[in-house]
Amino acid sequence: MSCSQRLISTIVALFLPILSQEVRAAETAGPQELILAVYSVPKEAYEKRIIPAFQQQWKQRTGQEVRIRSSYGASGAQARAIIGGFQADIAALSLEGDLDQVAKAGLITHKWRGGPHQGIVTASVVAFGVRKGNPKGIKTWEDLAKPGLDVLYPNPKTSGGAMWDIIAIYGAGLKLAEPKQGPTYAASLLKRIQKNVKVMDKSGRESVTTFERGVGDVIVTYENELLPRIEAGRPYEVVIPAETLLVENPVAVIDRNVDKHRVRDVGEALVVFLHSEEAQKAFTEFGFRPVEPAVVGTQAAALFPRPAHLFTIAELGGWEKLEGLLFGPQGVWTRIVEELARGQ
Repeated sequence: MSCSQRLISTIVALFLPILSQEVRAAETAGPQELILAVYSVPKEAYEKRIIPAFQQQWKQRTGQEVRIRSSYGASGAQARAIIGGFQADIAALSLEGDLDQVAKAGLITHKWRGGPHQGIVTASVVAFGVRKGNPKGIKTWEDLAKPGLDVLYPNPKTSGGAMWDIIAIYGAGLKLAEPKQGPTYAASLLKRIQKNVKVMDKSGRESVTTFERGVGDVIVTYENELLPRIEAGRPYEVVIPAETLLVENPVAVIDRNVDKHRVRDVGEALVVFLHSEEAQKAFTEFGFRPVEPAVVGTQAAALFPRPAHLFTIAELGGWEKLEGLLFGPQGVWTRIVEELARGQ
């Protein structure tokens, strides 16, 4: 045996017992626990498919069980809860802006947009849910402004879904109007639709529940909220307007909390898993558009047709601009609600 071979044998002999002890320790250690904060809409996808699949994968890889405690609620409320002390290890929220607020509070310290698909884990489009047979003949955004129509969408003060809805209305107005008249027409369209909004629930999920109780002629919501329910036989239909907004939902590890709880390894593994083919296919089963179209292959066009004039948050100037423009103290939507409250 050469000197180098004897050296390698010696090193292996010294460290093999230590490595074996670490493997046995991992196998016999108690289950790890993750706390997951998710906006309300994808609850079924996480509970029925995503979480069980990840737990099984982690067990196969490490021999260790992982328990996941999940909280579901309006995206903005989840972000504020985390900033206020709710020790979630991972946040899967509706808006990039909500994660940015958590990062600004010092809880997320890594560049969360630097991961797969820039941190986006699910996608959808803003769509209309109408009663079976579409008795009101609703096809366009202008149809939602017709006098006497009852419209539903949630409150943007608590719901990320509502922010997507309102931005979609405003953005569609910009697309439909002449360039110089864009902001004026977009604000007019938003005001006329807001005038028809009868109920503003705290979250997108609560808004859908209200619609299912028979309230309203049309609900503005995510496409993925409607498709599974229609497939299950619910008596309504989905209408996707030609001008609509691409919805992109982010996820990130909450650095301060995973380090405090010593679960960074499993937390980061879950985020990676959410971008995997297995998880993405599971999301599509619940109506979400995959962030990687190849996941559903040639079926993508049939399952998720591309609206004729689909636009993105980036095309409208980004979240920071839009939050101030629409939802700030002097924002377009803020002023509209105040004017309507005064009867104007």
